[in-house]
Amino acid sequence: MPEEVLFKSESRQSRAEIATYLRSVADKLESGEPVTLSAGDQSVTMEPPAQPTFEVKAEREGPTGAPGELSIELELEWDEGEGDGDGAGGDLTIE
Repeated sequence: MPEEVLFKSESRQSRAEIATYLRSVADKLESGEPVTLSAGDQSVTMEPPAQPTFEVKAEREGPTGAPGELSIELELEWDEGEGDGDGAGGDLTIE
């Protein structure tokens, strides 16, 4: 299925700055409010349902056995126009 990017922002930030952004998103999710992302002339507002699918990935990209790029990806996903996701999967723990 083709992917349409509605918003993208990428910049080097301090851990504290990233934590501030994540807290803002967490507060919106907890209160049930829409999440608005803005950067420059781009802006998108999304309304995650009460139970979206939450995907967490830790990845290493690059050649096997050589230094690569590491990432932690946090993703909320839901079907457009539908209610809550099924929440399938095991219990997630972040330490």
